[in-house]
Amino acid sequence: MHRAPRRLLVPAAVAASLVLALTACTSSNFGGGDDGGGGGDAEEGPIKIGAVLDITGVGANLGVPEQNALNMLADQLNEDGGINGREVELIIKDNQSTEDGAARATTQLIENDQVDLIIGASRTGPSLAMRPLVEAAQLPTISVAANAAIVDGSEWVFKTAQNDLVVLERILDDAEAKGYTKVALARDATGFGEGIADIITELGAERGITLTATEAFEPSATDFTAQMTNLRSADADAVIIWGITPSAGLAQAAYVQIGVGKPVYQSHGVANSAFFEAAGDAAEGVLAPMGRLLVADQLPADDPQKEVIDQFIADYTEAFDSPPSSFAGHAYDAWKIGVAAIEEAGTDPEALRDAIENTSDFVGISGVFTMTPEDHSGLTAEALIMAIAEGGRWNLHEE
Repeated sequence: MHRAPRRLLVPAAVAASLVLALTACTSSNFGGGDDGGGGGDAEEGPIKIGAVLDITGVGANLGVPEQNALNMLADQLNEDGGINGREVELIIKDNQSTEDGAARATTQLIENDQVDLIIGASRTGPSLAMRPLVEAAQLPTISVAANAAIVDGSEWVFKTAQNDLVVLERILDDAEAKGYTKVALARDATGFGEGIADIITELGAERGITLTATEAFEPSATDFTAQMTNLRSADADAVIIWGITPSAGLAQAAYVQIGVGKPVYQSHGVANSAFFEAAGDAAEGVLAPMGRLLVADQLPADDPQKEVIDQFIADYTEAFDSPPSSFAGHAYDAWKIGVAAIEEAGTDPEALRDAIENTSDFVGISGVFTMTPEDHSGLTAEALIMAIAEGGRWNLHEE
């Protein structure tokens, strides 16, 4: 049964950047036409899956491993006969880590390529730029970014990265257990960091923790002296740095260099080896909630995700001569959930959307997913472990 579109929660700055792209998308091309199969016969020809990723620009540390994972998975799938005997055509577009780029790429996938499913984008801002386009097109889309606003109230958009809310719950639970009553925040100035201070304030009040200062930085920033100087004056028991690599790692290095001297929590945006390249020795002792991928060798044998994660690490390492990041894992989850839904429901947009929404107990890299009409993320706090930076890698932190 067709659902009435729900309210779109998109910042005004993002919405303004989409006017030209929205105008370009004529309704006659939305959803691939009446056949619901990307413009071709519903049971013949290739199934088209599009992806919009941050392959260049500030989000490249996320988008490149995601691109690698999707290419590998598409090759594996086609070698095994595709989906129900049909080849899968993967069409990847680089949004250059911009919202405008994400809107243009999405429009191309809808209008020109007439894809059956979209994966992306890598970061929150570009994902929010895509949302009104795919909602209007009624095209199932699975983001690999984190902010809950990407799926809040959505009908056609899902996501696989753990929600910022559950990440902050883990951070503040740990802070409360250690007796911290005041925290300060340095956050990404883009959509990834939007609303984080408000969430900390709300969750902190429940735990007796006050947010004493908030500083913002651009993901392209290289100098964090002003922000860290202000945080040093904030009289906090601990500091939360909320960003992605490399900026979050550079902020960490500046934090240590300026001598703030308080414990640091980082977000799950640093769940890769690139964090250590940017932060250097300053990374030592940092705590960060993240999925299990980067500590796979430390998981107990009975962990329900271990077998899936170990196989993904082996496949990815063989293909690219380096281990995957958590961001590659988000792409794996989006691909596998989308493919399973197509196998079940075909490419009719509404049937495919419903199949994704009915995903239950799917064991992925980022966690065990159960989607519902009210929850298009499908992960709880159980999807996260607390990791500690030690000796140039992430290790399980004994809480």
